[in-house]
Amino acid sequence: MEMSEKLYYEDTYLKSFSAIVLECSQEGESYAVVLNRTAFYPEGGGQPADIGVLNTVNVLDVHEQDGKIIHTTDRPLPVGKSVTGGIHWPHRLELMQQHSGEHIVSGIVHRLFGLDNVGFHMGSKSVTVDFNGELSDDNIQLVETLANEAVYRNIPIQVSYPSPEELKQLDYRSKKELTGQIRIVTIPGYDVCACCGTHVARTGEIGAIRLLSAQKYKGGTRVSLLCGSKALTDSREKAQSVTSVSVLLSAKPEEISGAVEHLLDENNALKQELMILRNQIFDSKAASVAVGTKNLCVFEPNLTPNDLRNFCLLLCPKCSGTVAVFSGDDETGYKYAIGSANEDVRPLGKELNQAFQARGGGSKELVQGSMKAKQDELKQYLSDNHSF
Repeated sequence: MEMSEKLYYEDTYLKSFSAIVLECSQEGESYAVVLNRTAFYPEGGGQPADIGVLNTVNVLDVHEQDGKIIHTTDRPLPVGKSVTGGIHWPHRLELMQQHSGEHIVSGIVHRLFGLDNVGFHMGSKSVTVDFNGELSDDNIQLVETLANEAVYRNIPIQVSYPSPEELKQLDYRSKKELTGQIRIVTIPGYDVCACCGTHVARTGEIGAIRLLSAQKYKGGTRVSLLCGSKALTDSREKAQSVTSVSVLLSAKPEEISGAVEHLLDENNALKQELMILRNQIFDSKAASVAVGTKNLCVFEPNLTPNDLRNFCLLLCPKCSGTVAVFSGDDETGYKYAIGSANEDVRPLGKELNQAFQARGGGSKELVQGSMKAKQDELKQYLSDNHSF
C-alpha cells in the first residue's frame, strides 16, 4: 500500500501543491480521493481538518485511515492524473493559532498546578480544554496573563522527532501511551508536548489568547479559550454589547453591573407587588362565589400555571362539586386546573384529556394540564356532561 506523503509536516505554511490522484471512489453524494502527497491536514488530535480545492473540486473534509489521507470532495477526480491542491489559508491559520495557544495554556497549567490536559476540542465557537483538577478564578487570570506574555515574546515553536533514547530523558506531556516515531512540539519555557497537529512558527503569530470561562467538569475544570482573530472578534462583540447595555441603562460601561443589579432589584419588587395585587383580585373574585355552588367553570386571561393552581384551590372550598379554571385563547389553546374539596377530580381530568387530546395529570384534589380547544366547546362539553 502506497502511503500519502504528508506535506503539512514538512511545511505548515504550504498553501498549494501538486499531486497524483491514486484513488477516487464514490461514497454517497461525495467522493473519497487519495493522493500520493498532500498538504491537507486530516482531522485528528482534537484539530479539525483543512478544507480547500483540488483543481476546481471542493475538498469538504479530510481524514486518515490506515496511512492513507482521504479527501472528501464534492466531485470526482480522474485516477492517475495530476492535480493542484489549494489550502483554504484563513481556515488553516485560524486552526494553527488556536492549537498553538492551547499548547501554551496547557503547558502553563501543567507547570504551575500539576494538572494534565485530559480532553481537547477545537469547536466552531471556541476551544475547550479539560483539566483533571480544579482551577480558581485567580488561577485562570494568572494563566491568561502568562500565556499572553508568551505571545509577546514571539518565541520560536520547535518540532522534533527524538530517538527512543532521547525520548526517555525528555519530560513531555501526552494524553496517552505512545509508540513508534513520536513528534514533539516544544515552546521553550512553556510547553513540551507530543502532538500531531499543525502550529504557527512563532508564538507572536497567535496574536492574543483569551480564556473565556472555566467551569467544573467531571471532577476537573473545563476551560474555554480563543486565540488570534477569533479572540479579537469575541472582544469586539462583547465590547459592543457592553456599549449597547450602557446606553440603554444610561450608565457608564464600567458602572453597568451596578445598574443591572439595581434594575433587577426593582423588577423583583414589582413582581412582588404584582403578585399581591393578583392575589387580591383572586380573593375578590372568590368572595363573589356563593358558598354551596355545585360546579364552577371559570375562564381567566393570562394566568401562569401557578396562578391557575392558586385560584382553583381558592375557589374549591366555595363549591360542593368541582372547580375548573381555564386560561388561554382559542388560537393557542388553554391551560387548565381542575380541583375539588370533596371529589376525586382525576377521572374528569382523564376524560378531558381524551376528549380534547389534552395533556396533564395530578392528584385526586387537583389536576393540571393544557389542551388545544375552543372556549365554547369546553363550556358546552362541561355543561352537557357534568352540569357545569
